[in-house]
Amino acid sequence: MTFSITDMTTTETAIDGLVVVTLKQVTDDRGTVREFFRMSAYADGPFAGLGAWQQINVTESKHAAIRGLHGESMTKLVSCVSGRSFGVYLDARQDSPSYGAVVTVPLEPGTQVLVPAGVCNAFQSLSEEGTQYVYCFTKEWVPGMAGIAFTPLDEGLGIQWPIPVDVNDPAQISAKDAGAPRFSDQKQAV
Repeated sequence: MTFSITDMTTTETAIDGLVVVTLKQVTDDRGTVREFFRMSAYADGPFAGLGAWQQINVTESKHAAIRGLHGESMTKLVSCVSGRSFGVYLDARQDSPSYGAVVTVPLEPGTQVLVPAGVCNAFQSLSEEGTQYVYCFTKEWVPGMAGIAFTPLDEGLGIQWPIPVDVNDPAQISAKDAGAPRFSDQKQAV
């Protein structure tokens, strides 16, 4: 029987507080078990002081669909549990040393990203069968809560979406996301 264990690791990124997590995984001939969350493993380091997750959402997104760029006033832990996606993160916190930085992360089961409050998150589903994407939130979402949104199609951000975007296809991008303000315009005004 083949057997392997991958320990949990964290990697810092060019955005202050944005951390890529490789989950602890145990693989044998039957498949893989991943520790999506273990309280003791998330108690220290970049996770210290987060508290308990207050809401967990799962989105199912069709191949090539884009969601985001959204930044809420809460910390998020995001991951794919099925399929693959191209994750994009934008530091929109004006007081951050990495303000305006963009980081991309290939996401698949076994990889998570800890997204600080005020950092915008977007992703594009890359799998033909679609992607199931999980969001864990430190606060419950309520209508009208503080947050920001920018169009993921802002050329000034230099995002190279893996699958070409048809702005007229609502199965690929919502009118709300496509029509959101451009971050590069806001950054120039600051």
